[in-house]
Amino acid sequence: MKYFIVDAFTDVAFGGNPAGVVLLGQGTPFPEDKLMQQVATELRFPETAFVQQNGPEEFTVRYFTPCSEVDVCGHATIATFGLMTKQGIIQPGAVCRNHTRAGELEVKVNEKVMMQMAQPKVIVPLLDVEYLHDIMAGMNTIEWPNMPVEVISTGLPDIIMPVGNVEGLNALKPDMDALTELSRELNVIGVHAFAISDDGYTAHVRNFAPLYGVPEESATGTANAALNYYLYRRNIVKHDQECRFLQGEVMQRPSVVATTMNKDGIVFVGGHSAIVATGDLLV
Repeated sequence: MKYFIVDAFTDVAFGGNPAGVVLLGQGTPFPEDKLMQQVATELRFPETAFVQQNGPEEFTVRYFTPCSEVDVCGHATIATFGLMTKQGIIQPGAVCRNHTRAGELEVKVNEKVMMQMAQPKVIVPLLDVEYLHDIMAGMNTIEWPNMPVEVISTGLPDIIMPVGNVEGLNALKPDMDALTELSRELNVIGVHAFAISDDGYTAHVRNFAPLYGVPEESATGTANAALNYYLYRRNIVKHDQECRFLQGEVMQRPSVVATTMNKDGIVFVGGHSAIVATGDLLV
C-alpha cells in the first residue's frame, strides 16, 4: 500500500494539519479493519484516510484516528482530494461524491477543495458551563463572554465554546483527563473553543479531542463547520459568507479553514493542501 503525508488547510509544507492518506485504487477492497487501525496508530497522525475509488469522480473514504475509526474527518478529506488532484486522479473543476460513514458528501475541487458537511444540528443546547470552564481554564483566569455553549454536529459532534478574547483562548490549559471523561459522557469528539476577532479572520480557534488520542488539533474541518452554524444562528455571519478561521497558532502550525453555508443550511468547509512525503507500507 502506498501512503502519503499531506498537510491540510495550508499551501506550504509543515503548516496546517497533517493527515495520512492511503490510496487503494479503483476496485481495490479495503484492508481488514484491524490492519487499517494498526496503520493509523503507526503513522500517528490525528487522522489517516483510506481511499477506495469507485468511479472517475466517486470515492469511498474511511477515517481512522490513532485510537479508533470515526465517521468523517474534514482535514483528512481536504488532504485526500487535494492529493488526488495533484496526482492527476481528479481534474480541477470536478464535483466528486465522497461516501463516508456520515453519508454521501459532495466535494468540489478547484483552487481550494471544498467539502460538503452533514446537515448541521444542535445536539445539546445547554451544558454545565461552569464545570466545563473549570476543566478548560486550568489555573488561568479566562474572560468568558455572554454566549451559550452548545454541542453541534456537522457529521461529528463537538462542544462549541466561546472565549472572550484571543489572549484567553491562547491561555487555555485543559485538564485532559477530565475532558476525556466529559467527552465520553456527552458522546462528543471534544471541545472547539473560539474567540471572535477583527483582524481579518472570523475567529481564532483551538480544538481539543483527547478522548480520540488528539490532545490538540491544528485544523479541524467538521468543528469549524459547526462553528459557522453556531455563528449563523446568532446573526454573526450570514448565508454564503465565507468565514476564515485561524487555528493551530499555539502549536506553531497555523491553518486557515474556510467555510460557507448556503441558503439550504448546508455548510461547506475547505482549504489548500501540501504534499510532504510518500512511501510504501510493507504489510
